[in-house]
Amino acid sequence: MDNKHVAVIGGGLGALSGAIRLARLGFSVQLFEKNEKIGGKVNEVALGGYRFDTGASLLTMPSVIDELFDFAGFNRSDYLDLVPIDPICRYFFSDSSVMDASADKAKMKNAIAQLSTDDVEAYERFLKYAERIHDVTAEIFMFTPIHEFKKLIKPRHFQTLFRLHQIDPFRTVHQSVSRFFSDPRLVQLFDRYATYNGSDPFQAPATLNIIPYIEYGLGGYYIKGGIYRLIDALETVACELGVQIHTSTRVEEICHDGKRVSGVQVNGEKVETDYVLCGADAVVAHDELIDGYQHRSEKLNRLEPSLSGMVFLWGVRAKHQKLAHHNIIFSSDYDAEFKQIFKNQRVPDDPTIYIAITNKTDTGHAPADGENWFVLLNMPYLVPGQMWKKEKVRMRSVVLNKLKRVGFDIMDRIEVEQIYTPEDFSELYASNQGSIYGVSSNSRTTAFKRLPNRSRVLERLYFAGGSVHPGGGIPLVILSGKMAAMLIAEDHASKL
Repeated sequence: MDNKHVAVIGGGLGALSGAIRLARLGFSVQLFEKNEKIGGKVNEVALGGYRFDTGASLLTMPSVIDELFDFAGFNRSDYLDLVPIDPICRYFFSDSSVMDASADKAKMKNAIAQLSTDDVEAYERFLKYAERIHDVTAEIFMFTPIHEFKKLIKPRHFQTLFRLHQIDPFRTVHQSVSRFFSDPRLVQLFDRYATYNGSDPFQAPATLNIIPYIEYGLGGYYIKGGIYRLIDALETVACELGVQIHTSTRVEEICHDGKRVSGVQVNGEKVETDYVLCGADAVVAHDELIDGYQHRSEKLNRLEPSLSGMVFLWGVRAKHQKLAHHNIIFSSDYDAEFKQIFKNQRVPDDPTIYIAITNKTDTGHAPADGENWFVLLNMPYLVPGQMWKKEKVRMRSVVLNKLKRVGFDIMDRIEVEQIYTPEDFSELYASNQGSIYGVSSNSRTTAFKRLPNRSRVLERLYFAGGSVHPGGGIPLVILSGKMAAMLIAEDHASKL
């Protein structure tokens, strides 16, 4: 044995990213995915003549994808066509006003002026403020494994560490957004970005205001053919580099001697390996895959899970010119919506509705006279007493009635349908209590400090994915795989 064997658990973006890097570095890599195909929450479904992405629907920070392909020795443009989205999103407010948000600053300022002339200059100030947070935090919080003390104290990080007071950690997202904008509709629009992290804008620290800068300052993109084309491309790259991918293969246990991992158990048999890269949710992994560390498992389970969701995939036999590729129909009381979700842990009475219609950009994703609607509602994570079978029937009616009130009556136009609840997210993706984004950032101490990429209890066990540093979303999950692979490579080099 050459001591360079790695078992990768899961086929999500973090696991794939790490597997590709390790294979490129000369490791022998086997990847085990419990579902029939890889991709994790980035998935696709075909229903009749309609095609749907079922996970992430907007791509930011495309340079992260480009760097992964470059590192692997491939050219991203040979595999993926990235399309800028404009407008990035169309917003429908409870007073019937509508606004198109754009990464084009002139268009965005003009759109804001249609709502509130007093807030045009406020947007300039807000974007500069968000950019400052990005400039201070990006190197450490997005591109460095912050739990590794030796990496954190490098000289180039000293200036950043001395500027951490500038990242606005002591106010909430809502408090800081409200300081800039006077119009409550704009406050609601920019509050929304905390949900990209699975968090509550009324609790999460204002440091998360980095997110709108990434979208408006750096741009939002779509992958031609659907976001799942990214998984197809990475699978091709992984196989070219020699990664052995096993689908419909569940890892049952991470084997160890109490100090160091020695393999994984698959189908009742042990697969020996030198390192394990776990792309499964880190909390669930400690609950279900790692024996002997009850204290660590209990500690992780005290962390608050992120938002979950309810998803409706609807093939709609109708065309709606008033809808864009991405759309948000806001609730009338955002604060009440999040209190119901996080404080009461129940389904909100008036949910904000997100609708992605990819055939606005990819016409082949629906029949010529139809549209493929991916509809997402923010939902609480799983707790005892919830009744999701009843809730999905009730919420279907709530959503369709709300859509009718704002001018989109599709009740008799739905040809195909599939519904997912938090229970489905838990079952399909082994996510912690059905959460979509891992751990929430609803406190100052948890923002930008997800679980570590290196195990705290076992040597040679590493983690990637949205539940660990640096967080959820396509670019950050890919970076988590990069960090885990880098730590494995450094660990191996130190043993030579």
